[in-house]
Amino acid sequence: MSLFDRIGLLVRSNLNALVSNAEDPEKILNQLLIDMRDQFIEAKKQVAVAIADEKRLYAKMAAAQQASGEWERKAMLAVQAGDDQLAQEALSRQQSEAQLAEQWKGQWMAQKQASEQLRAALQQLNVKIEEAKRKKDLMIARAKRAEAQKTIQNTMAGLNDNSAFDAFGRMSEKVEQMEAEAAASGELAADISGASLEDRFKKLESQKGPSDALLALKAKMGLIPASAAAPGAASIKAPPALTEDEFSIPDIGIEVGNKAKA
Repeated sequence: MSLFDRIGLLVRSNLNALVSNAEDPEKILNQLLIDMRDQFIEAKKQVAVAIADEKRLYAKMAAAQQASGEWERKAMLAVQAGDDQLAQEALSRQQSEAQLAEQWKGQWMAQKQASEQLRAALQQLNVKIEEAKRKKDLMIARAKRAEAQKTIQNTMAGLNDNSAFDAFGRMSEKVEQMEAEAAASGELAADISGASLEDRFKKLESQKGPSDALLALKAKMGLIPASAAAPGAASIKAPPALTEDEFSIPDIGIEVGNKAKA
């Protein structure tokens, strides 16, 4: 299993655990970004190790190539000196170093390819992390909107049974009943304490009307004098007129404004 396969497996395991226990989307997303950044740092360290191995293999290859070239130069010197045996030994060492250089070259090229792949994967991981950071706020907003919609739906579902509306209707009926009882109590109190003075006079006047009309009808039929049909005629009589003698003041010997006669 490659490095990034292991990292991916670890990240997925952490993600699944967090999402399964998700309660606060914002908190979870922030934690996910922290985990991603931690994994990126770990991956970066591993890539650095791979690059260091690549450089080490390259150095081994270069050293073997240099040694091969140096033994070849020594073989030439031995040939120039006429020492073929020494030249043969130098060539043998040169071939050995050349073979070793090829082996190191193969290792270096494989490590170089792996390092390049790891670098590309690390860059992709960084891009994804940056993209996740940009999308975090959007995802939080979507999560909050979804939560609000869920709350509204739950509220509406609770109102579908009309329990609240029924209770409101019952309360309205109760208020109307209270108002009716209050009005009835007022009427009962008026009956017990008696009508007001103004109401009594109005009642008296309403009862007086038919009597006056009856008197007028009887007067018209000649059953009673016309004067008796006038309002108040039967109850109040005018005093008789006084004669001149009755109206004069008798002389009692007193002058008004003067002293009495002797």
